[in-house]
Amino acid sequence: MRGRPEFMHKKRKKHHSRGHVGVNLLEREARIDLATRPADGLGVAFLGASETVTGSRYLVDDGDTQVVVDSGLFQGPRDLRRLNWAPIAPEVADVGLLLLTHAHLDHSGALPRMARLDWDGTVLSTRATEALCELLLPDSGHLQEKDAEFANRHGFSRHQPALPLYTQADARLALQLFRTVEFGAWHPIADGIRARYHRAGHILGAASIEIDWKGRTILFSGDVGRYGDAVMKDPEPPARADYVLVESTYGDRRHEQVDPTKTLGDHVERCVKRGGTVVIPAFAVGRVQSLLYHFSRLRAEGRLRDIPIFLDSPLAINASGLMCDFMDEHRLTRAECEAACGVAHYVREVEESKELTANPAPKVIISASGMATGGRVLHHLKRFAPDGKNLILFSGFQAAGTRGAAMIGGARTIKIHGEYIPVEAEVANLTMLSAHADSDELMRWLGSLHEAPRHVYVTHGEPTGAQVLAKRVSEELGWACSVPALGSWGMLA
Repeated sequence: MRGRPEFMHKKRKKHHSRGHVGVNLLEREARIDLATRPADGLGVAFLGASETVTGSRYLVDDGDTQVVVDSGLFQGPRDLRRLNWAPIAPEVADVGLLLLTHAHLDHSGALPRMARLDWDGTVLSTRATEALCELLLPDSGHLQEKDAEFANRHGFSRHQPALPLYTQADARLALQLFRTVEFGAWHPIADGIRARYHRAGHILGAASIEIDWKGRTILFSGDVGRYGDAVMKDPEPPARADYVLVESTYGDRRHEQVDPTKTLGDHVERCVKRGGTVVIPAFAVGRVQSLLYHFSRLRAEGRLRDIPIFLDSPLAINASGLMCDFMDEHRLTRAECEAACGVAHYVREVEESKELTANPAPKVIISASGMATGGRVLHHLKRFAPDGKNLILFSGFQAAGTRGAAMIGGARTIKIHGEYIPVEAEVANLTMLSAHADSDELMRWLGSLHEAPRHVYVTHGEPTGAQVLAKRVSEELGWACSVPALGSWGMLA
């Protein structure tokens, strides 16, 4: 690729909502108040994943060139979810290039919405990220459509009619904008500006993105994975950066130092012994595949052999198949990969999922979504949460305002499809299975830089987690550090 890439030459058009989108009160009210950009110099706008762990989106702008990094869905409390309905910010609408760190919806899930609102720039991602987005984004559009249809049919939406945020067709439009890049190679994106993707160790294709902006280096951590994880390879940060934007999902916590395989097996066996069913809400991309690996290890050790394991998520089933297509992205051998993919009975059809819900026999059901915000797992929770012999077993971070966070916090009822469901089942969370680095691992990742950056911005975390990590960076590393507010600008002078 020589000179100024073609996608930076595009003549950008004005963006208007398409007629079929419709405008409701929610969309008109949803806004991020972006502070005025400083007149001179290079800056970064925090359009998401600031003061919250979801909705990742950043704008880098020097007055002449603009690049967006990530475009994710806000999840959790209603006030955050409302932001998903915002029109494209004027500062973003005419940007021709978006760099995507990885496929999870809190980083990629707003791309179909942007395509629906006529954004037609270029999305640069790794090959595995593109492959996962080809599964995740249409599935998300399908769920948006189904949720709107269900709400209209049962009359529990506050908005009449309930509308999907975007559709499967919008997702397919977004996928046409993707171009792939390789890890470790510099990719020119404008005059004097280039980007390089480094393995982040979080999920297949996940990257930290280093941007060389006319001599200044900006590092976006994306989601940083674990060191010594059983499935994914260790994260690989670059040697240096002038400015760092680092996630803080677990900025105030340390993961338990226990054997995840044994702990998972102990939980399942205890539940099944009392005649219960284990429901595991799991992220379809990343967490499900890790769970399948640990279950395959348990079976190889002679445990759980008489306990049926079901994977009830077409998306997770398809994503699991990609593990064997991207062997260089993880630690597993092909035999281990195939054993993990073969440990569960795959449930694809809705009718079989309904039969599974109705079946009282002890079993394990792995189903999406990981924070119990939607998908088939909600039907399993309605059936199994009210019975004390069952176990609801979470396996990772639960964002504030989600059903998962409520149950982990001890909620005795949860609202699903307009009904209040009692929670009498045992609830547990195996945080050691998380694909996110904990506080110590984030400090290790930052400490891998060979020299102090000029400034570190701590993002992608709940307020307490972000503040605790920022304090550690300031006190233990002696680096300038801050936690930006949503809608603010940070200078990269």
